[in-house]
Amino acid sequence: MRSNDAQMLVLTVLAQGPQHGYAINTAIEALTGSRLRPGSLYGALARLESHGLIEPSSSDTDERRTVRITDTGRTALRAELEQMARVAQAGLRALGPAPA
Repeated sequence: MRSNDAQMLVLTVLAQGPQHGYAINTAIEALTGSRLRPGSLYGALARLESHGLIEPSSSDTDERRTVRITDTGRTALRAELEQMARVAQAGLRALGPAPA
């Protein structure tokens, strides 16, 4: 999985609310059927935070570091998902109906 894919998955999961790393990976597994490797997950978290797309959550109640998506992250996620939807729709139109 490419790093951009990992970042998109993390942002998508965080759009539902703040979470810590293990919970993020569990949600990604529920969404995709596979977990990110720790290096991919924590690398994506570091890159997203350095770009201001996620930030530590002020609602940390335990020892685990919880992060949340920022307004900038929501805007970036929406733009990327809309572009992906356009590409997917164009590809599906080009393929035509699914064979029976």
